[in-house]
Amino acid sequence: MVTEAGAAVADEVGFAQLSIGLVAERLGVRTPSLYKHVASQADLVHRIAVQAANELADAIRDATQGRAGGDAFTAGAQAMRMYVRKHPGRYAAGNAARPTGPDDPLIAALDRVLASWAAMVRGYGIDPGQKIHVLRMVRTMLHGFATLEVANGFRIDADVEDSFAWMVDFIDHGLRSLDEPR
Repeated sequence: MVTEAGAAVADEVGFAQLSIGLVAERLGVRTPSLYKHVASQADLVHRIAVQAANELADAIRDATQGRAGGDAFTAGAQAMRMYVRKHPGRYAAGNAARPTGPDDPLIAALDRVLASWAAMVRGYGIDPGQKIHVLRMVRTMLHGFATLEVANGFRIDADVEDSFAWMVDFIDHGLRSLDEPR
């Protein structure tokens, strides 16, 4: 309950403004009471990060299920973008937290996100030696676009939907070209 309240607060006020005090206020309790449930602000952020990574993995998985190639990539890209738009604070928490050890649930959650991105590009016939580069490129492009969008970073007078569709199409063409003979 504390994690969910923290995630909701982060989405509403922004990750940078998230505090134990605001979460306590949301739950109608005094701030010291929350320390029975979370050890610190960092612990709260970490818990939100695990939740966010699992939610993002689920969103991409659900969007790509039963799809392949460009259709899977487009659906997964749109799912990631919509998740970041709907949950900017928890998405930011997911990018801020780091695993604390080998048994940290954040590792499993992040592995699920990576597996979701891998499913988005599975149908492209990517050489195994290039897979990590492709996954890093996909993450960079989608993360960059989505975080700029939620920060109102696109100020040029052009339709953002058109730009997103163009970018996804561009990446799709690039990924398809990896499977073409040279």
